[in-house]
Amino acid sequence: MRVAAVQTTASHDRRQNLHDAGELVRVAAEDGAELVVLPEYFSVAGSPEHLRTHAETLSGPTVTWASELASRWNVRILAGSIPELPVAAGSSGRPTGGRLFNTSCLLGPTGSLEAVYRKVHLFDVELEGVPFRESATIAPGDQLCVTPLGRSSPEGSPATAVLGLSICYDLRFPEIFRIMALGGATVIAVPAAFTAATGPSHWELLLRARAAENQVFVIGAAQVGDLPPGMPTCHGHSMIVDPWGTVIAELGDPGPGVILADLDFERQRRIRSQLPVLANRRPAAYRWPHDDTWGSTERHG
Repeated sequence: MRVAAVQTTASHDRRQNLHDAGELVRVAAEDGAELVVLPEYFSVAGSPEHLRTHAETLSGPTVTWASELASRWNVRILAGSIPELPVAAGSSGRPTGGRLFNTSCLLGPTGSLEAVYRKVHLFDVELEGVPFRESATIAPGDQLCVTPLGRSSPEGSPATAVLGLSICYDLRFPEIFRIMALGGATVIAVPAAFTAATGPSHWELLLRARAAENQVFVIGAAQVGDLPPGMPTCHGHSMIVDPWGTVIAELGDPGPGVILADLDFERQRRIRSQLPVLANRRPAAYRWPHDDTWGSTERHG
């Protein structure tokens, strides 16, 4: 299965952003991509006020654009993420306190909406003295998402291409990647706007770790360069990693572009068979710190 990761430098202008991203989707599709992953906030970027002004529903301009493009090129498009109005069809019924969702949408080759994921882990940090409080604008999602990509093995067993969805800061939380792998994910997408402050040390490290420890393909599609005020400068370096933790495609250029890779699911099957990490788990021994049995020791008289 051929996949693509698109790298962008989003501006304030949604129309221009969609035009530029569309050109990169065209390049990927013409080169045989079946799945194209776009970055976080690829269609609109900027301050919290700008995100609120340009927030949209799942029937809004960005998802409509992605649906039409997926149908035109007969590909699946992961619309990395958009600022979603909480009144959107299919949104959680939970109160959001007037906040938006940071939402990723998978559009199928017929243009249908196949999956929706709302970012669970929010970027509330302080980097080099600059605070970022994503939770002031964005409400956290509360559900993970794993969805088949419609490809089955020759024997008719479960689909070999099963996509797990995450967004940017989620990459630092290995629990959700393990849960998605146990839920059948063989590929996990990471649309991101990873910062230039943390990217050189952590982006490749974490992508490769999540891939190797869960024996999944990981597709990191990133923003790069200077985004509008209110968002950090981004690291870029979009990459695709195989289940051994090897980087099989990377965009080193400090600008927009696209990378492609062919995912070898038979190699993934061999890796999982020869190094059966998931099968060798010992769930009965695992305890969270808040569990009453955590840290208990057996005493002998």
